[in-house]
Amino acid sequence: MEMAMTMTPRMGSQVCPKVEFGNDRCCMGTSGQSRRAASRVFHSLQKGVLGSTVEKLLLGRKERKRTVAVKCSVIADVAKEIAVEMPEKPSADPKTVLAIILGGGAGTRLFPLTGRRAKPAVPIGGAYRLIDVPMSNCINSGINKIFILTQFNSQSLNRHISKAYGFGNGVNFGDGFVEVLAATQTPGEDGMSWFQGTADAVRQFMWLFEDPRNRHIEHVIILSGDHLYRMDYMDFVQKHINKEADITISCVSMDDSRASDFGLMKIDDRGRVLYFSEKPKGSDLKAMKVDTTVLGLSPNEAVKKPYIASMGVYVFKLDILLKLLRFRYPTANDFGSEIIPASTKECNVQAYLFNDYWEDIGTIKSFFDANLALGAQILDSIVSHGCFLQKCNIEHSIVGIRSRLESGVELKDTMMIGADYYETEAEIAALLAEGKVPIGIGKNTKIRNCIIDKNARIGKNVMISNTDNVQEADRPSQGFYIRSGITVVLKNSIIHNDTLI
Repeated sequence: MEMAMTMTPRMGSQVCPKVEFGNDRCCMGTSGQSRRAASRVFHSLQKGVLGSTVEKLLLGRKERKRTVAVKCSVIADVAKEIAVEMPEKPSADPKTVLAIILGGGAGTRLFPLTGRRAKPAVPIGGAYRLIDVPMSNCINSGINKIFILTQFNSQSLNRHISKAYGFGNGVNFGDGFVEVLAATQTPGEDGMSWFQGTADAVRQFMWLFEDPRNRHIEHVIILSGDHLYRMDYMDFVQKHINKEADITISCVSMDDSRASDFGLMKIDDRGRVLYFSEKPKGSDLKAMKVDTTVLGLSPNEAVKKPYIASMGVYVFKLDILLKLLRFRYPTANDFGSEIIPASTKECNVQAYLFNDYWEDIGTIKSFFDANLALGAQILDSIVSHGCFLQKCNIEHSIVGIRSRLESGVELKDTMMIGADYYETEAEIAALLAEGKVPIGIGKNTKIRNCIIDKNARIGKNVMISNTDNVQEADRPSQGFYIRSGITVVLKNSIIHNDTLI
């Protein structure tokens, strides 16, 4: 497993990660198998409206903007086309979203790493902490109103947050904020207890939702501080809006080998959650199979992964969240095991498929495997700041600033000078869709005995090795020269896919 990290605000000599997300990312299980290309396409077309339903749609819909033609048969030989106005779903606005990151768990399964630190403060990937993953996802998603709830061993977590995301560090959240909400005792009998669970932790700070600065908040996204993944939360929120959901649960698809280790959800043919089953076995497990094509998987993928498991990541309508916590379930302590399962009977609870890499860093084994899988294989080499290294091998080479190496790349005896700027994930995806080459080195490219000048674009499945041992060659139109047997790729040049040099 690999996770592209770029560098955002400095924290002393360290930096916190900015976790990029894009379409060309893959899934991987705990066994560490190669990641597959992620599918983020979801069913968004609604079924056609026929017969008497047309009559209902024509009434009282002046506010609707788009029209579609609906054919309505009155008798066998008579057909009419009727223009029916359909509502257009509003676009998700990050200014209306508040993120709450749960950072208060004791993390007993990660002991002794959590002996003197909170679980989200456990280091990962060298210079980062687990809390940086949801934080970076929020920043990349444009969400700038963030509360972090802490309780156990929170000193190192608080220090990290203040250094990494404090205003004195050059971080600007505009009209937003990042605030730590520590467990505390308040007057009265109810205020004498610490956080009793995820829902209770949020309930104890509900009064902050009524703060004037939060008057525009419409949706609350609940996040865990100890998962490893990258996600565009606004895509998540947009699906929540499109489905007119009260609650939306982010889930991952599972095969038979892993499904019994998770809490599974049963959904109907429109993605609505019907009920849950915690770590089912045998016939109970088989009963939890669902048609995952409803959530966007291809038929072939759906056969392989017929189960969906909750990630513990939720979006609530703000008014629904307050109603559930204050009035409907005032004594429930946990979202995942109490409030959300009970809410399926009275609320529109929808499932959202996250078809990308995700890992719950819940045990020493998963923590160890995830950390080791983050790294490329680097031997006798120097890698500069701000590089994106997917699963690649680098031997006796220099990798310059802002370089990007995709999975399967092999560098040996090579100097890569780097790049003057980054291309965004959206820009990279657009280039790939048009058959063009982004800055950096594409998948499965093998390069040796080479100098790569700045901003070079080297495609996938390229081989640069000079196997004929040519000593001198001038190929400027093809983007390279050979001097003393060393291939020199020119600045700003393009080496197209499948090229052999």
